[in-house]
Amino acid sequence: MSAPAAAAVSIRAASVGYDGAAVVDAIDVHLDGGQLAVLMGTNGCGKSTLLKTLAGLIAPVRGEVRVLGAAPGTQPVEVAYLSQHPASSPTMPLSVADVVAMGRFARLGLLGRFGAADKAACAASMERMGITDLAGRSMMELSGGQRQRTFLAQALAREASLLLVDEPTAGLDPASRALFDTAIADERARGAAVVMATHDLSDAESADLAVLLAHRVIAAGPPAEVLTDANLRDCYGFTEQH
Repeated sequence: MSAPAAAAVSIRAASVGYDGAAVVDAIDVHLDGGQLAVLMGTNGCGKSTLLKTLAGLIAPVRGEVRVLGAAPGTQPVEVAYLSQHPASSPTMPLSVADVVAMGRFARLGLLGRFGAADKAACAASMERMGITDLAGRSMMELSGGQRQRTFLAQALAREASLLLVDEPTAGLDPASRALFDTAIADERARGAAVVMATHDLSDAESADLAVLLAHRVIAAGPPAEVLTDANLRDCYGFTEQH
């Protein structure tokens, strides 16, 4: 009998932060392939810090953090990370197709050549985000929503086992948001896990796990159990019933 697949994300008694100082303490999270976790809380509560830790960009302050059974950052081919403010230099004349193609670089390595499978993955991700007609356009010519869809297509082109996305629907109109929701559902259907930082409570409707953060874990578990009035008031500081 083959060994069971490693969890997409396993965090045990961990604290995350910068320079040895914790931003969020006492985190315990388990996420399997095909599942969606939403990280929720106010700005500065630690959502982005936790995502960066999972991406291997910063080390955990303490505790155990495992991604696909290994240390964060050791499997770049299998992890796609989209930050809240993706880098896009106005001095580099990159096209939409150029930016989406970057999603394949981890798989290609330094000496790899762009092949048919890479082209197909990029074309499919652009179609999924509705930007095929923008392929030849310069990133500098795009609206904020179009740029966001381009970066989302880049993340999808990675064909990763774990997607880490920070406020991915910010700036998207309803039609673009629907494309994103469908793409995430498709990623989960093929077995990829998704961890998403968000302010939108509706993002938790289809999630397997909700994590409320306020420099500590207010609650973590199934959304129906976590997103209670008491927990939301504790997390966001509401004084009225939500």
